Amino acid sequence: MTALHRLSLLGAALALAGCASVSPDGLRGDVAQLTAGRTAGVQAALPATDAAAKAQAHDFIQRWLAEPLTQDAAVRIALLNNPGLQARLAALGVADAERVQAITLPNPHFTLGRFANSHEREIERTLAFSLLDLITLPWRTERQAERLQIATLQAAQDVVTLAADTRRAWLRAVAAEQVAATHERMVEAAEAGTELARRMASVGNWSRLQLAREQAVLHEAHSQRVRARLAAATAREDLNRRLGVWGTQAQYQLAAQLPPLPAAALPADGIETTALRERLDVQAARRQLDTQAMRVDWSRAGAVFGDIGLAYSRNTATERDGGHRDTTRGWELELPLPLFDWGGAARTRAQAEVEQAAAQLQDTAVRARSEVRSAWLTYRTALDLARQQQSQVVPLRQFISDETTLRYNGMLASVWDMLAEARNSTQAVANAIEAQRDFWLAETDLQLALTGTSPGALQGLASGAATATTPQGH
Repeated sequence: MTALHRLSLLGAALALAGCASVSPDGLRGDVAQLTAGRTAGVQAALPATDAAAKAQAHDFIQRWLAEPLTQDAAVRIALLNNPGLQARLAALGVADAERVQAITLPNPHFTLGRFANSHEREIERTLAFSLLDLITLPWRTERQAERLQIATLQAAQDVVTLAADTRRAWLRAVAAEQVAATHERMVEAAEAGTELARRMASVGNWSRLQLAREQAVLHEAHSQRVRARLAAATAREDLNRRLGVWGTQAQYQLAAQLPPLPAAALPADGIETTALRERLDVQAARRQLDTQAMRVDWSRAGAVFGDIGLAYSRNTATERDGGHRDTTRGWELELPLPLFDWGGAARTRAQAEVEQAAAQLQDTAVRARSEVRSAWLTYRTALDLARQQQSQVVPLRQFISDETTLRYNGMLASVWDMLAEARNSTQAVANAIEAQRDFWLAETDLQLALTGTSPGALQGLASGAATATTPQGH
């Protein structure tokens, strides 16, 4: 290697170290690019760092909260206003600063010494720096870039997870308010039946047992209404936490209804391939494996020769009597002697970390395949149940209620039969709302499992099974 070639490599390394800089937006632009098309079906912005952008975002949030809150608006507000996400993005900026710090050459050390005896006075000057830091700079730059890419992918997972959580919270809050409204109608029907029973019992046409039965129906209706109101309040508070709102901002009005069911279901063809290609956690695991594999070749050399140092010295000695001055110049190369540590443990550790990263990638891929299959099955079943409730159960209950009314008009059915069927029809509407909510929750899990990250415990039908109640009758 010629001297010119060595100087060119040294110059390139120094230029590389000098060009390292922190991203001005804290890598928010990179995160936004990774999450495009993955944030619950909306193109949402992320919180900016400058004051003007923050003020503009605040104006947008106030405008969205002034109108009935839609699902898309809720996701946009959460991504702009959620404090937890802001902390996560700030941590990504910290990681970017640490990357720049890691690939910046450490400052050289200057040593100044003054020594004197009866004959002379000596002044030592030494300028030293780590030679290995300079030699390994290109490798460290590439490695830190890979690490930062992994951190960016992890931050992107937090973004898409928050978008999905906000979407679920909005669905639950809207459905809970709709269900609470149906329980209000059931209480009205039960109150009408109880009042009529009280009047008939007061004139001797009904027994106390019959009156007690109607009163028990009323008390049960009141209890269900209280539970429905509590569910609506807690669901709204969960949404508030996702949105990052409080005080007067939390007094927004929700949209009146859930979105209608889709005309066709998403096909199951290619869902595993899509998950392996698009999911951010799979990409992060693949990046982690690449980073660990790149580290193996340098691990042993770094453990053995990690303290190579180069120093330049200029020492001056001056005699006290004659004033004769003598200057000594030279350089020093400090090399560790590998007598005890030959780097075998470091290389073994690096190889084990590669095997660990490979196993984690395989585990992530297997989990992604399984989760997307489970999510699609839950999605498809929830759609079938919701369609059954809307197209069969609710119309059937409405037909029974209409026929009971006709029979009541023809004096073939009692008012109690009519009131009982009114309660049953209202309960069928509440069950249909919950089935519609469960479908959209399952659809959210499916989209997250397809393109985002692990949805965790799939929601789906379990929530609907827990809230299903038996139709009331007289």
